[in-house]
Amino acid sequence: MRLCYELDLEGSAVELIRDQHLRGFFSDSTSFNILMDMLFIKGKYKSALEVLIEMKNQDVKFSKDTYVLAFAICYKLNSPESFKICTALREEALIRGEVLSRRASCFAVALALNQNQVGKAASIFSQIMKPENIICTNLNLMIHIQSNMLETVMEILKDTAEGNLSRFVKKLKFSEEVLAKVRGKLKDVPALLARFDELYGKLHVNGQVTTYSLDALLCHTPKDLKSHVVLSNKRTASHRTFQPLSQSLWAE
Repeated sequence: MRLCYELDLEGSAVELIRDQHLRGFFSDSTSFNILMDMLFIKGKYKSALEVLIEMKNQDVKFSKDTYVLAFAICYKLNSPESFKICTALREEALIRGEVLSRRASCFAVALALNQNQVGKAASIFSQIMKPENIICTNLNLMIHIQSNMLETVMEILKDTAEGNLSRFVKKLKFSEEVLAKVRGKLKDVPALLARFDELYGKLHVNGQVTTYSLDALLCHTPKDLKSHVVLSNKRTASHRTFQPLSQSLWAE
């Protein structure tokens, strides 16, 4: 699997995972995670879902990373079926007492919102530990927007724009895309729209507006967690050892 990873051969990797003669050989989640990551990066979400289902059928134990990948794949597919799969996996994990990461839960919330399951999104969000980051801030606003809780939306924006935070505390930011959705909801309420425009100006002055979409924020990978997969068949050196692949892979 690592050879397929280095040589960018996700097709061969899928065949290996599905090979009945090798059933049970890939008994650890790592191999499946690597393959799903490769497929996700290339936008092959249906194939990634098939690998996830194969992993489930082979009774391979899911890791925390598996749940992140699984929910991200379901989020990208954004269909009633993928929402059902995400919900079932999440409920199974909770029944077993597993603690899902904030990142995995954020994908589940976003998928629920995209499927207009606002109540489910709010329920999942309420169980996220330490929701004080840019993704959670924007998801929380989206939940209130889709719930038509416009006064609460305004209070959230006011607290963020006018709150007296220490300069050592990282300021929360809103996506321009999300703020545009707020404005769209307020277009028929002149009084709230005027207040929004005032707060919007303050947020911009404070540097609390980002041009990144909610999707871009969700799928952004911190530098220290970025995949080492390079989508080019011309690569000749290993990213792990910096040796020529012919030497590196044999050495490993």
